[in-house]
Parts: sequence; structure tokens; C-alpha cells
Amino acid sequence: MSSPSTGPGTAAGNLRGTGWMLLTGLFFVAVTGIVRHLGTDMNPIQAAFIRYGFGFVLMIPIFMRLETLRPSNSILGLYLARGLLHGIGVSLWFFAMARIPIAEVTALGFTAPIFTTIGAALFLGEKLRIRRIGAVLIGFGGTLIILRPGFEAVSIGALAQVAAAPVFAGSFLIAKKLTETESSTAIVAFLSIIVTIVLLPPALLAWRTPTVAELGLLFAVAALATAGHVTLTQAFKCAEITVTQPAQFLQLVWATLLGLLVFGEQPVLWTWVGGAIIVASATYIAHRETRQKEAVSLEPEIAAEAGPR
Repeated sequence: MSSPSTGPGTAAGNLRGTGWMLLTGLFFVAVTGIVRHLGTDMNPIQAAFIRYGFGFVLMIPIFMRLETLRPSNSILGLYLARGLLHGIGVSLWFFAMARIPIAEVTALGFTAPIFTTIGAALFLGEKLRIRRIGAVLIGFGGTLIILRPGFEAVSIGALAQVAAAPVFAGSFLIAKKLTETESSTAIVAFLSIIVTIVLLPPALLAWRTPTVAELGLLFAVAALATAGHVTLTQAFKCAEITVTQPAQFLQLVWATLLGLLVFGEQPVLWTWVGGAIIVASATYIAHRETRQKEAVSLEPEIAAEAGPR
């Protein structure tokens, strides 16, 4: 438990939370780097299945602590729907990672909170005021700056990442609905097993025997992603979300440096400009939600699952 002098909203708490968020960014960029290194040699669905299979193994201790493993039929339906969406999203993300620069994947991934805002208005009945509509439109403008349709051919990898964002937003919205009756631990744990099950049939259709090196890399992806979720949890415990959100923009810095130094990917100015606009939009949306307290408060573990890792 945080003391009054170090909790969210205090200078010390915000400083520590920002530090945890910076570390989270390094973990998640390491994940993207490993997946980029895997390249196109392995089918993205098979790679996603193996990653989540390892993730499920790492989640077994959490399963052992759950009070019940038999949710009601209606709740189970939500778990299954979320697992299906998340499985599709993570497969698209793996596909994009093998085909476009790491910095571009990272920048386009920041659009997920924007789609979440739209989905919350359409499906959860949350109010979408004029300022938030403006922030959403600005965020989409940042996406267009990155893609530059009409000026450059939009690659299939970029389209896959753009398609992944609303899918992940749908996963997050279902998680938000589940928080009304389910614990955050159960929501995260069930996601791991259901995504693994959902991806199994298509993974088998595209299966080839992975090498020991590939298995090792995918286990590292699962371990680093788990570590990133832990540090993200600590960030949200120490600081307000609106304080830690801008620090996530540094993921684009780490991603650009990784792409340049390891993979020889030259940084593109438009990716930086568009990414900055998208992050500013998402930060403003988070600020408005915090100020007006319209959204249901989510546990940090749930927020961590809004992304593909």
C-alpha cells in the first residue's frame, strides 16, 4: 500500500511511476525486437500461439490462486469473445512486426486507446463530448501522417497493424465489462488460456517444427511481456495514468534506436510526427476520463492487456 506522501498524485509517487513506465517501455520494445528478429520464417499465427502457450505456463501460479475456474455461461461467453479478438489482434501484430519498421509498428499501436474511446461510446453508453471527438479526430490525423496514403503505397504490414488497433480496443472493452463482476487476476489468467486455445487450430494448419532457437526467442518474448506487465502494474500503482501516459512515447524512441542500430532501419520523420500527435491525443483522452471519472476504474493488470504482448 502506498503511503499518503508517495501514492498517486504526489511528486514522489509520480516520479516513481514514471520510472516504472520507462522500464515498461524497454521491456515491450525488447519484445518487439525479438519478434522482428524472428521475421517471416514462421507463420505469425503459429508464433503467436507458441508465445501465448509459454505465457499460459507462466500464468499457472495465478490459476492456482483463483477461487473458481467455472464462470457462468454469460461470463464465459465474454471470456471467449475477448480471447478470439485478442488472438486475431496478436496474430495481426506478429504479421506487421515482420514487415514494417519497429518504430512504425510502435507508433501505430498507440491508436488503440483512440479506438477504445469510440467503442466505449458505441457499446458501453459512455458520453463522447466534443473535446474527446476532437482528440479522436486528431489522433486519426496522426495515423494518416504516418501512413501518408496517396503519397506512398501503404504496405500490407501497416494495414495489419492499423487493423489490429480496433481489435485490441474491443478486447479491452470486454475486459472493462468483465471488471463489473470478475477479478482482474481471473480476467488476465483466462485470457492466456483462451487465446492459446483459439490460436491452436489455425496454428496447426500452418505448423512447421520450430527450431530450438525460435522456441527460446518466443519464451523470452513471453517472459519479457510478463515482466512488462508487472512493471506497468507498479507504474499505475505509484502514479496517475495521465502522468505515466506521456512516458510511453519514449517507447517510440527506444523502438527507433533498436530499429536503427540492430536492423538498419532508417528513422522516418513522419513516423515521429504522427506518433507524437497520436500520443498527445491518447494522453488528452486519458486526462479527460480521469477528470470526469466517467470510465469504470480498471486494475493495472487489465490495462496491461490492452496491447499485444
